[in-house]
Amino acid sequence: MKIRSIAGAGLIAAALLFTSVAGAGGGLLGLDHLVPLDDSGIWARNNQLLLLDAMLLGEAGVALWEGNDSRLGHTMWQSIDATMVGGVAAQGMKMAFSRSRPNQSPDPDLWFQGSGYNSFPSGEVTVTSAIVTPILLEYRHDHPWVYALEILPLYDAIARVKVHGHWQSDVLAGYALGTAAGYFMHQRQNTPLVLSVLPDGFYIGFKKRFN
Repeated sequence: MKIRSIAGAGLIAAALLFTSVAGAGGGLLGLDHLVPLDDSGIWARNNQLLLLDAMLLGEAGVALWEGNDSRLGHTMWQSIDATMVGGVAAQGMKMAFSRSRPNQSPDPDLWFQGSGYNSFPSGEVTVTSAIVTPILLEYRHDHPWVYALEILPLYDAIARVKVHGHWQSDVLAGYALGTAAGYFMHQRQNTPLVLSVLPDGFYIGFKKRFN
């Protein structure tokens, strides 16, 4: 499946969810509007951070255990590459666009506000989508259930909007950026970028060293 099919499905689903709760808004493509604040239950900020930490620790743990010699290990190192590249790109865009967050102002059209305004794009949605994309691309034919992993960035996108951390277009842009990073890192046939600057022991993996 091409990247546009993967990204398109998620973007359409997210857009439908976000636009169904309110009328026309402002910002990019008129998508952006405040939704009722909900920082409780599964949407609580603590749960968002727990998910992000678990995903980051999970990708690092599997990559270090497997090394780059196994299919799973190589895929997880690609996820780490995508996380790094997507995260850096998102941070650069945040600084360049310096957009106001919903919890800073109810106006979605406040761009280029300077330091302290970092709404566009969502870094967390960028990272969660970057982590799952190489896994999805690698295993989708053998194990179609991996498509269920798309629930993770979609959940994070909805949660960030609900707690007024981001506008709808912020999380859509983050999803697209993370998916693109994951796609291009998965397409690379060379040694993963992060591994190229680490000692050889990380390439082998802890599993072989303990066996």
